[in-house]
Amino acid sequence: MDNIRIQTTQNVDIEYELASIGDRILATLLDYLFFTAYFLLVVLIVSLTNGILFESIAFVSFVSLPILFYDLGCEVFFQGKSFGKMIMKIKVVKLDGTQAHFGAYLLRWLLRIIDMRLFGGAVALIAILINGKGQRVGDMAAGTTVIKMKQKIQLSDTIFNKLKPEYKLIFPEVSRLTDNDVAIIKEVMHVCIQSNNFEAINKLALKTKAAMGITTNLPNAQFLCAVVQDYSYLGSL
Repeated sequence: MDNIRIQTTQNVDIEYELASIGDRILATLLDYLFFTAYFLLVVLIVSLTNGILFESIAFVSFVSLPILFYDLGCEVFFQGKSFGKMIMKIKVVKLDGTQAHFGAYLLRWLLRIIDMRLFGGAVALIAILINGKGQRVGDMAAGTTVIKMKQKIQLSDTIFNKLKPEYKLIFPEVSRLTDNDVAIIKEVMHVCIQSNNFEAINKLALKTKAAMGITTNLPNAQFLCAVVQDYSYLGSL
């Protein structure tokens, strides 16, 4: 499987496994199954009214909206996943490894006309094959790609633990970090735990210490764990 090396905004490189073309095609076909189920439901409802509803332009326009905005709505509300992508365990992410935002999802949706509608999806296929980062035209414009989702790890299986009521703040300097900084720390730690990539953990720890303006003798993984816990603690105040 092809991998993509993504440099986070903290200049730490982590690798993700790109979703294959087959994964993406199957996800799209599964989405079409949902479209079919929805269409059959609409037909059933209309049949109960002897077809009168189909004579209403307003009704036809209304029932068309879920199909028209399906991809955009799913990716916005399900964090880069349609129902088909959920089943195939793939998702849309930014090239810096962070969660894509509405503007990125909107660009991908608007350019689906070029990617998927022209020439039966050939444009998207050629773009993905040539690009090397798993990007169709919409992804290139939005700065996104589609990756495989690793099996989810429970909090109890990782270094990230729920805070105890008696938890004491270790590094007050954690307030110098942003939500995005901590989100990246969590994501990098999540990936590195699965791949045993301690080099990336060490590099991330150095960057985080510099951003906070501190030094510590804590092991790097333990330090990053403390940072996340401290940030969670401050956020709960």
